[in-house]
Amino acid sequence: MNTFLFFLTIVFGIFFSYAGIMHFVKPQFFKHFIPNFLPKLAVNYLFGGIEIILGVALFFSQTVKEAAAGIFILMLLFLPIHIWDLTKERPTIGSKKLAIIRIPLQFLLLYLSYLIYTHS
Repeated sequence: MNTFLFFLTIVFGIFFSYAGIMHFVKPQFFKHFIPNFLPKLAVNYLFGGIEIILGVALFFSQTVKEAAAGIFILMLLFLPIHIWDLTKERPTIGSKKLAIIRIPLQFLLLYLSYLIYTHS
């Protein structure tokens, strides 16, 4: 693994571990991303736990490939949520501008997780 991909993997590990922890520390922030027909707290904690596991797994060479694939799948699952958020009059993320920025950001995260997967 080259230096860029090693650095990217570490950054992803920190980012996803932190994001997962935040699901437990500030669950009220994430509840607005979760559709009303789902049990909000349970879904929040479930995905927070998944993010922590995937983030930590990126720090171990034996599980980098699987963690990157899991992150790719997770970002695919989150993409419709971010598109749905953009359609709201007042997006959860704060403003329409930020909601718009999150869509290409999801594609960037998909691409970067794919890079980690293919080069590990």
